[in-house]
This record gives sequence, C-alpha cells and structure tokens, in this order.
Amino acid sequence: MRLILIRHGQTPSNVKHLLDTGEPGPGLTPLGLEQAAALPEALGREAIDALYVSTLLRTQLTAAPLAAATGLDVRVRDGIRELIAGDLEMRGDSEAAALYMETAFAWAAGDTARRMPGGENGVEALGRYDAVVAEAAASGATVALVSHGAAIRTWVAARATNVDVPFAASHPLSNTGVVVLDGSPEEGWRVLLWEGEPLGPADTDPGTDGPAGDTYPAPAA
Repeated sequence: MRLILIRHGQTPSNVKHLLDTGEPGPGLTPLGLEQAAALPEALGREAIDALYVSTLLRTQLTAAPLAAATGLDVRVRDGIRELIAGDLEMRGDSEAAALYMETAFAWAAGDTARRMPGGENGVEALGRYDAVVAEAAASGATVALVSHGAAIRTWVAARATNVDVPFAASHPLSNTGVVVLDGSPEEGWRVLLWEGEPLGPADTDPGTDGPAGDTYPAPAA
C-alpha cells in the first residue's frame, strides 16, 4: 500500500516553540489554515482511499479541506496523536525540546523501554501508532494519516528500512510536510518521499514549525 503521513498545519504553540501535546490542543494559525487549504492541490495526484486524523484539533482542521475535496469521511484515532510530553508539557526551552526528541529517537533506535519523563515509553508510543497503521493498511491501496511531527519522524525511523535515526534527526518535517511510504505491516516499509518543506505559501518561515519538526543530533549509541 501507499501510506501518506502528513504533519498538521502551523499552530500558535509551534510559533512559540512549545511542547504542546495535550488534548484537544490548539487550532491553526492563519498560516496554518492556508497550509491546510493547499493540501488538496498538493496531493491532487494521489488517489486517497481513506483519511485518518488524530484526536488533536490541529490534525482535524488540517484534514478538513482534503476531506471536502475528496469526499472522504475523516477517521479519528488516538493512536496517531503526538508523542505525549509528560512532565515536559508546555515547556519552550531548548533543554526540554532536546530531551523530548532525544527520548523519541532513542525509541526509534530500539530503546523502547525508555520513558518520556512523566509520560509514555517507546513500546506504548510505537505500539499505538502501529495499530492505526495496521488498520489503515486494510482500508485501501492509498491511505493518508494527518499526524504530528515527532510521532511521524519517530515511527518512520523505527519502521522504515531505508530511514535511520540520524536521517530522521537531521531532516526537518515542516508544517504540512509529507512523508510517503510503500509497503505493509507484514512486509515492512520503505520511504519514497520525505518532504521537509511546507506545502503552503513559499514565504513560510522554517523557524516557526516547533520543536517536533526541527533538526536535532541523533542520540549517542
């Protein structure tokens, strides 16, 4: 199958570089709404059979124009929500952001027992994402999931055969950035496209996409 992972549009918390992972979470900025509106044209060549979003408001708002253009019902699933920040929630300092992403990429590297401070561990985070992907794989030949920056980068680094942690850590995923994979839960996944640029207006400031989409050093082996 063809799996299209889409990061949500820009939020006020992205602009402030806050680790905002709680439910329902913020809506989109005016720029985020423009980015969402650009998705139908950007994905116009994709014959999407099913459309999934997380339980966080920003993914549902991002998917709305795509759902309207395709006529697809939006399927809301908790499993593809952002990696839960726990004790780091709503922090905007560089130390918190680095610890958050270091923990996430450690999961992708195999240290799934490690726990986000006050939050979930890698078994739980990757397991919930796997469950939605498995459901999506039974939904059609091409499925789109509107999800979150850290969750997408971590899951792809953990599950794709041709993307490792150093690649995911050093390649940003901007708001409405897209990662396209081919494969299946049984046979594995291969990344066909890693889109690190927003699909909205060309003058988007790449520094306002929040800590989950920024570049970071890969965790030490």
